[in-house]
Amino acid sequence: MGKNLKQQRRGRGTAVFRALSRRSVGRIQHVKNLNQNISGNVIDLVKCPMHYAPIAQIKYNNGEDGFVFAPEGMKVGDEIQVGTNVEMKPGNSTELKNIPEGTLIYNIESQPGDGGKFCRTNGTFARLVAKLPDSITIILPSKKEKKFCPDCRANIGIIAGSGRKEKPFLKAGNKHYAMRARNKFWPVVNGNSMNAVAHPFGGGSSHRHKCPRQSSRDAPPGRKVGSIAPSRTGKKR
Repeated sequence: MGKNLKQQRRGRGTAVFRALSRRSVGRIQHVKNLNQNISGNVIDLVKCPMHYAPIAQIKYNNGEDGFVFAPEGMKVGDEIQVGTNVEMKPGNSTELKNIPEGTLIYNIESQPGDGGKFCRTNGTFARLVAKLPDSITIILPSKKEKKFCPDCRANIGIIAGSGRKEKPFLKAGNKHYAMRARNKFWPVVNGNSMNAVAHPFGGGSSHRHKCPRQSSRDAPPGRKVGSIAPSRTGKKR
């Protein structure tokens, strides 16, 4: 029997791979149980180690506090609106059925009331392209078109922080501390570059050798890498 590889040990919940959720400022989601239009003011712009995008802390007029992803151009003191009849201004939140076609949106709910699942990282946005009585068609950042329920909510605008990837790390040490702050698995090493004891694709004294990428469904953990029980192999013609 083989042993689990480093790439396979990630979901076990041990201290090495545990998510550092305690560092989060809070859950970023739409207001729940909303039966009327409410407004709020931005009281602070915070940086959360668990998110790449800037986060705005909102004080709503009903007494509640919440966090939303800050869109481009938002500043402390701005007012945002949440509800059905809101202005199409960056940061406002409403249902997809109330948003006109061609509008840029982010933090889109997958199901009504789940708080937001799509387009939640910095600099991303989606575009609402078609509206039907029973579905809303949206182009995601991956250029894929997806249909949503008209009652799902989204924020208007583009998430701030789009220039994060433009600044190079320059040194491996900077990358190390950046990934460690979020407890991300890094560095990612090719299996062919490993030793034979660390990966089934490893080994070879002078060159990278070719090895089979297929693995059976019943293979032990230390061998179950690559294409697991593929239905077909080879180049598509």
